Amino acid sequence: MKIFSLQGKKALVTGGGSGIGFGIAKTFVEAGAEVLIVGRNEDKLIKAKNELGEQCRYLSFDVSQLDEIPALVQNIEKDWGGLDVLVNCAGTHLKKNAVDTSDSEFLEVLNVHLLSVFALTREFAKGMIKRKKGSIILISSMTAVMGMKQVVAYSTAKTAVIGLMRSMVSELAVDNIRINAIAPGWIKTPMLYKATDNDLPRKTKIIGRIPSGIFGEPEDIGYAALYLASDAGKYVNGVFLPVDGGAAGGF
Repeated sequence: MKIFSLQGKKALVTGGGSGIGFGIAKTFVEAGAEVLIVGRNEDKLIKAKNELGEQCRYLSFDVSQLDEIPALVQNIEKDWGGLDVLVNCAGTHLKKNAVDTSDSEFLEVLNVHLLSVFALTREFAKGMIKRKKGSIILISSMTAVMGMKQVVAYSTAKTAVIGLMRSMVSELAVDNIRINAIAPGWIKTPMLYKATDNDLPRKTKIIGRIPSGIFGEPEDIGYAALYLASDAGKYVNGVFLPVDGGAAGGF
């Protein structure tokens, strides 16, 4: 199973301190990668780093600070070396009806889920082009597949990520850089609980959409990301991969 190994590779996971990001970082560490987790909450990052061990390091950074991303990437590549795998997983949540969502709230969500994804992908791709290799993984959402109430900004960003992927694949594939997107279903994370706690009708509706009737685990996304990051996925490029327990095709 060496083809799934990330031994000798360096991976960065934004939002790696908790939830899906942590599940991905954990899977990468188990596959042999050196992993840098990035997020805003240093306490969460320290806790995650301690659990993941010596192969993990952390960096406290707010990805919505777009102007600071070029310098961040330069410093990481200078101090740590060239990146093999980038996973854009940082996230924020806003649960509001569209007519009640302000422009500033909408933009705040787009900054985290779309604009920072483009900025990080653009900057890390520059080094990958020089090295003629790299795997970039974007985290989309089931809201890019189906309409859901009270997540208009999140849904817009996660849908736009797919267009971003397709365009950049057409430019970067010639340099042996692969870009793929995972669409997690409903995964047991703090973000899911925030959306469904005290909202039984919403939770019931979600569970009813999943054929298996259960939520997924963060590691389920981690294993999908591992495939896309490893040599096992070397001919997989521009894929939109739902990992949802069948929700997209279920009834």
